[in-house]
Amino acid sequence: MSEAPTRMKRKKYEKELRRLQAELCKLQDWVKHKGLRVIVVFEGRDAAGKGGTIRAITERVSPRIIRVSIAPAQSGDPLASPRRHRRPSPSAWEV
Repeated sequence: MSEAPTRMKRKKYEKELRRLQAELCKLQDWVKHKGLRVIVVFEGRDAAGKGGTIRAITERVSPRIIRVSIAPAQSGDPLASPRRHRRPSPSAWEV
């Protein structure tokens, strides 16, 4: 059996969060400069903290370039069409 994950110390969390925010800002600048499109997917169980994580990481980027979109929960039917849940792809220079 695997051990339960330990909680990160607040100071270490904030330092890592700042580092990730800086990396996302660099990605944002690069995507805009190159005219690219990027899709990032956060996947996890309900109430796993995805929303808070996404908000924390994206709080320092431009909302004109970084767009957050929530996909509806998928049904348990493995034959359900994935196209039904597909969102429009980002525009050029959008993440």
